Amino acid sequence: MTRLWDKGTPLDARVLRYTAGEDHALDNRLVAYDVRASIAHAEMLHEGGLLSRAELDAIRDGLTGIAQAHARGEWSVTLELEDGQTALETLLTQRIGAAGARLHAGRSRNDQVLVALRLYLRDAIEALADDARGVAEALDGLAVAQGSIVLPGYTHMQQAMPSSVGLWAGGFAAEIRDDVVALRHAHRRILKNPLGSAAGYGTPNLPVSRDDTRRRLEFPENHEPVTAVQLSRGKAEAELLFQIVLLMQDLGRLAADLLLFYTREFGFVDLPEAFTTGSSIMPQKRNPDVFELVRGRSAAAQACLLEVLGITAKLPSGYQRDLQLIKAPLFRSIDSCHESLDIMAAAIPQIRFRPDRIRMDPDIHAAAEANELVAKEGIPFREAYRRIGAKYRGA
Repeated sequence: MTRLWDKGTPLDARVLRYTAGEDHALDNRLVAYDVRASIAHAEMLHEGGLLSRAELDAIRDGLTGIAQAHARGEWSVTLELEDGQTALETLLTQRIGAAGARLHAGRSRNDQVLVALRLYLRDAIEALADDARGVAEALDGLAVAQGSIVLPGYTHMQQAMPSSVGLWAGGFAAEIRDDVVALRHAHRRILKNPLGSAAGYGTPNLPVSRDDTRRRLEFPENHEPVTAVQLSRGKAEAELLFQIVLLMQDLGRLAADLLLFYTREFGFVDLPEAFTTGSSIMPQKRNPDVFELVRGRSAAAQACLLEVLGITAKLPSGYQRDLQLIKAPLFRSIDSCHESLDIMAAAIPQIRFRPDRIRMDPDIHAAAEANELVAKEGIPFREAYRRIGAKYRGA
């Protein structure tokens, strides 16, 4: 087949496999967004006199039909098609003829893929935020149902002060809600229209209106100047991945507590059997694999962030093919976070704390006793601290 950049010379099949890599498969999640941006671009070209009404209608109808067929699973971006941008233009031209080839005027694959990616990330952030709120709400429900159960609060892995299921769950819920706010901060770099920057240096000699596509695609502003667009590649992605890392670390610490509480030595909780697995050799065991994997996936999220930062570090200005490699760790981290949030939101309401197994150390109220001395006797805290410490040391 003919690719968008073909110059008529044969291409070694190994080059296509190596340069396309997994990009063609990854682009399947961007098809609907690419179609939306392509229709906005076509409408702008029509307003500028570069497409007739008949051509615009044919392009809009053709792209809509192609997107609907993709959503039904009737076609996908394959290695032969190289990437989503080539696939759409090829299929469109096959469907409507020469008008399909006129769509690419005033844009490059560089700004085409970037606008689709930014439209996708707008939705991905909101979906992650919704999922995270679901986990926070599940923790709220746990606090309402079992919040009065006392728990020891730990510092340095030692019982330190009294706590409760309500305080424990509420702390995690608060931090996860804070993660939601931080996730949405990543919109700052995403909500800039890259269309019209083309390969990074604009579209000379064509009446391209960046404001037209900006309005149609609901971007608050254009990404200016055009030379900044390719320099920005990887920044919004890394910012989102950093926030995902923090969210996944909160989930990992929540999972780590539950794993500790589930040990026979602690026995503070019963985990739902539907969310534990069995041992292949020990018939008595139920394994908390789900929570172990949530704990482990925070490390995988960090690796995705470092991969993106490593790809973009020290690149010269302008577009470089290395940037294509950002998609894989970006999508992998988003998917892993979705899955982790989903399974934690489902598991948390089924966790049961066991007050009969929870034991508090006799000296766990020592800090409260010291404070009480300060309040009743008016002595300095350090004196109260010394007296209570001596009491529990048996002096």
